[in-house]
Amino acid sequence: MELNKHYDVIIFGAGPGGTAAAYGVAHKKSVLVIENDLFGGTCPNRGCDPKKMLYSAVQAKVRATNLQGSGLKGVPTIDWPDLMAFKRQYTRQIPKETENGLQQAGIATYHGQVHFLDEQHVQLADKTIISGDDFILATGRRPRLLDIPGQEYLKTSTDFLDLDALPKRMTFVGAGLVTMELANIANQAGVAVDILHHNDQPLKEWPTPLVTQLVESMASAGIHFHFNTNLTAITKQAGGYQLTTDQGILSSDYVVAAVGRIANTEALKLENCGVTVTKRGIAVDDHLQTSTPHIYALGDVMAKPQPKLTPVAAYEGQYLAQLLTGQNTEAIDYPVIPQILFGTAEVSQVGVTYQTAENHPKAYQISTLDLTHWYTYNRLKDPLAQAVIIRATATQQVVGFAAFTTAGEQLLNLFSLIMNLKLSNTQIQEMIFAYPTAASDLTYLM
Repeated sequence: MELNKHYDVIIFGAGPGGTAAAYGVAHKKSVLVIENDLFGGTCPNRGCDPKKMLYSAVQAKVRATNLQGSGLKGVPTIDWPDLMAFKRQYTRQIPKETENGLQQAGIATYHGQVHFLDEQHVQLADKTIISGDDFILATGRRPRLLDIPGQEYLKTSTDFLDLDALPKRMTFVGAGLVTMELANIANQAGVAVDILHHNDQPLKEWPTPLVTQLVESMASAGIHFHFNTNLTAITKQAGGYQLTTDQGILSSDYVVAAVGRIANTEALKLENCGVTVTKRGIAVDDHLQTSTPHIYALGDVMAKPQPKLTPVAAYEGQYLAQLLTGQNTEAIDYPVIPQILFGTAEVSQVGVTYQTAENHPKAYQISTLDLTHWYTYNRLKDPLAQAVIIRATATQQVVGFAAFTTAGEQLLNLFSLIMNLKLSNTQIQEMIFAYPTAASDLTYLM
């Protein structure tokens, strides 16, 4: 597709947020989508989608393990090459299908690095200059690497999710969501796993009691946690690496840095167009507009309090499409945003957090329920199923939910629906759900 010299809207980034915006404005405006990496973005190529495909085997193994002596004999083993082939069968089609879909919708695409010359003009790699009326920055984030001797030996989640073969021993640096998810996959596939974390409180924004259960569960599965430990250097040795920490020396065959992500902004030369960038990302107002009129940002590249998740970016893309086509002039209004950590058991939360409720005991009531003997979780032989219900004291309406269970995503989405629709306990009690299912347990949870 031959490029024009001017577009109504130019979008940097072809991930879920950028493509949502592009499709939303294409019926009214000329659109160019620029991608300097893989069309489709992080999530389907090297993030949440391939990660959960690997988890398909892990979940099957865990459920089989839990059902030993309850109808099953023998626990399956994970065949990593077959599992990786299964994942790649999905991911290899994403970039071309994403770009083809945009083009079929009449949206122009460009693959390569582009930067701003001023507020209205960008320059392509071949020096071609293109102008635009409105711009959307949706370039996402990338893993941050530690600035230590031996930094070049560090791997990232991107590398892990495309490993041809697994090492015998693997070390994760940082005990955030990425580490907790990938470490469980590696452990279940037979890898000896160490996790280094700079303090003794992993996942600080998640419910403390459930995080404690998660850590205990992972430790009992053979994962070794090294809290209050900082990695200071990596040295390559015959057959592996020596890791120097402030607590001693460790050995490893593969070291994954999962210490946060940084916004992809440097190559855009945003200083040429006056866009303010902070340490947390691109600054925006409540209409997702940057410090420069007609330049907007969405998704993970923004500095924002909302969780940096794929569906959130897509929601922001849809909002900007409505804003730029005149269908909406109001500030963006987010619904409740569910979050989930996929492990051998899933930690999930939505709405008012456990920590917020605990810090405001007069405003909120916390109920913690042991679900292990409930029918659904007994049927699955889920040994650790727990749920946390948070109610507003004044109305008794559910305003927060968290869980630790192998079936967490089902309850999480149900409670997200309840909170978004502001359903009362009475309304839920009057509903009829398929039985026996996780949904039919709602009448007892409420």
